[in-house]
Amino acid sequence: MSHEATHCAIDAVWRIESAKIIAALARMVRDVGLAEELAQDALVAALQQWPASGIPDNPGAWLMAAAKHRAIDAFRRRKLLERKHQELGRDLQTRQELSMPNFDTALDDHIGDDLLRLLFVSCHPVLSTEARVALTLRLLGGLKTEEIARAFLQPEPTIAQRIVRAKRTLADAHVPFEVPRGPELTDRLSSVLEVIYLIFNEGYSATSGGDWVRPALCEDALRLGRILAELAPQEPEVHGLVALMEIQASRSRARVSPTGAPILLFDQNRAAWDQLLIRRGLAALARAERSADQRGPYTLQAAIAACHARAISPDQTDWPKIVALYDALAAVTPSPVVELNRAVAISMAHGPQAGLDLIDLLAAEPALRNYHLLPSVRADLLKKLSRLSEARAEFTRAANLTQNARERALLLARADSCATELH
Repeated sequence: MSHEATHCAIDAVWRIESAKIIAALARMVRDVGLAEELAQDALVAALQQWPASGIPDNPGAWLMAAAKHRAIDAFRRRKLLERKHQELGRDLQTRQELSMPNFDTALDDHIGDDLLRLLFVSCHPVLSTEARVALTLRLLGGLKTEEIARAFLQPEPTIAQRIVRAKRTLADAHVPFEVPRGPELTDRLSSVLEVIYLIFNEGYSATSGGDWVRPALCEDALRLGRILAELAPQEPEVHGLVALMEIQASRSRARVSPTGAPILLFDQNRAAWDQLLIRRGLAALARAERSADQRGPYTLQAAIAACHARAISPDQTDWPKIVALYDALAAVTPSPVVELNRAVAISMAHGPQAGLDLIDLLAAEPALRNYHLLPSVRADLLKKLSRLSEARAEFTRAANLTQNARERALLLARADSCATELH
């Protein structure tokens, strides 16, 4: 394997395994900042050794073991070994470095529990909402600062500062590494849901890189959502979010061609949609709607996804109902992105000009200035109106704004199709 290919493989392994490693280390060292540093040390070791020795048969276990050894070294360097001896009730100094059951137990405990604990620690109320989401996306989602910034539509330096401050704040506050109970659980739930939602979205439509989807992130988000649904069965929005993710995930196989190219919703083979996930999603949606006095944002989005899931073909989609659901969503959580999606629904229900009129009103929104989906949607509507020259320019602009290579290729291809029709 070439040096470049090895580095690509290491990057892929890191995205899959980093959250588990950081979560296990955080429970052991009780400091998320230190846990991330130790995990990064293991990554550096892999970058140094794997190009020469080859990728191990179990790269995740290799990284975990390397991080464990660095954790042990960190305890010794920082004179924490005695404190850990007191906490664990054993004399760790008398054991050999490679056979220390306490550390092994700490690292090999149930991964789902570790990730859930880390999720709630990252969403502790001592942090601002923005810091909670940014930190958790970094620690559990394995996202780069740039990717988080794009998810937030925020400048990258702003997100970087939030993450640094958040880790420092958690360390200074000595936040316990545990899942809260009672009223505290409810208080922290909304930010936890937001984090899971953003992690899923990054997996469903990657903001950057060479892949259109990142299934591991979707799977992590779904797993965390299902765990939360068991932990907080009386919370309607937990079930609403699970419903949304289940239904969206049902389309995964149909969203990507054999070559990895994106396939848009209207072009997908709906026979390839996973009916089991759809049934699970519809059941979760029904549970959310039964237990809620008023539908929240995740339940409303799940209801929109359900309209697509129930339609045998695109032309049988209940667009007026989707418009009504977007109206309700805009009232609950007003935002430019919701308005953009609402404009698409209106264009399908009432024609492309009606949608374009709304899109043009959003052009001045600062939060959408560098959001590639605004010119992408506008281009699609212009093409439907046979304004091909304008559509081509907007597709090209959208392609220049996206950081995802697959999406850029799709947008450029659509721009080229406009040029071909012009001639």
